[in-house]
Amino acid sequence: MLGALGISLWGCGGDSDGTTSAGGDGGGPAAGASTSSTSGSGSVSTGPASGTSTGSDGASTSGAGGDASTSGAGGDASASGAGGGASTSGAGGGASSTSGAGGATSTSGAGGGEPITCPSTALRAGDTNKTITVGGSNRSYVLHVPAAYDGSKPVPLVVDLHPLGGSGPSERSGSPYPAQTDPEGVIMAFPSGLAGPSGGAWNVGPCCVKNTDDVAFVKAMVAEIQETACIDPKRIYAVGFSMGGGMSHYLACHAADTFAAVAPAAFDLLQENVGDCKPSRPITVISFRSTGDPIVPYAGGYSAVVSGMPITFLGAKSTLEKWGQINKCTGSPSAEDSKGCSTFSNCEGGVEVALCTKQGGGHDYGNAAVGWPVLKRHVMP
Repeated sequence: MLGALGISLWGCGGDSDGTTSAGGDGGGPAAGASTSSTSGSGSVSTGPASGTSTGSDGASTSGAGGDASTSGAGGDASASGAGGGASTSGAGGGASSTSGAGGATSTSGAGGGEPITCPSTALRAGDTNKTITVGGSNRSYVLHVPAAYDGSKPVPLVVDLHPLGGSGPSERSGSPYPAQTDPEGVIMAFPSGLAGPSGGAWNVGPCCVKNTDDVAFVKAMVAEIQETACIDPKRIYAVGFSMGGGMSHYLACHAADTFAAVAPAAFDLLQENVGDCKPSRPITVISFRSTGDPIVPYAGGYSAVVSGMPITFLGAKSTLEKWGQINKCTGSPSAEDSKGCSTFSNCEGGVEVALCTKQGGGHDYGNAAVGWPVLKRHVMP
């Protein structure tokens, strides 16, 4: 059944224009940091993004059942569930500033640690097309700087990953997250996957594009952004829709040394490689799924949408349970709250594992108004 849906799998629901990423073929596996170049498109937008998305759960203003506080540096990451409770390390708050060398501003990031030296020149608000060379391939992304960013203090970075057949620019247009993060001055990046059998895609092991290391690409992109924007390294997050949600899961498994927390939507862990999911530390995961999803069934199952790359979805609840095991959570997840979120809150390292379920619906973006408050209250140890 799923195979008949073709490229619509993992691509519907967003504003995908069906284009593939710039950067040519996959090339060889990417390796480490890279030399980068930028191809600026200028400051396209100077105001906050609308954040409108097809299939979004609406514009709820509260977190997953509770208000997340934004206390600043020195706070411990809260272990409260997605259903509420006090939290720490809100976006942009609480950093103490001193004068840095060369006119730059040196500040302390969330949770203390080494001072962060902000670049002496603040980035202009708007969207810029960027290119970076990783593993011999030119890779592209859209860097989004909101009007509220002034470069004077460390802010979070959110990496937003597109669905199958999409691109960084199309995800920038369709994502619900800028509407939540722009007022807080949060920097966002929208990378483009290389072209696979079904268009722009991410390499998550058994699917959906070969001969490229997308973990290395995303890490190199993050490092490049840190050179020009004042990013708090303890507050870097990944979100994604559909196949981009799959890449968010994959980053949680393989890049927990870079990302503090992730929020996948409309995708599960995969049976084929879930045994390889061994994050270097406990990591918060809040997943969004719809019971009526015709593309990635809520109960999981086999999919052969991408030619020659079949996969088996673990299912929404099994993915919740598996992340609970990986993060050594104890007890049972909570009953669903008013936002549909069921949460393991007693997990190693104070992390949370949550599944937010939309009854009915379709192949939908997650509710960023629920996801962002959960993400931002968790920082790297």
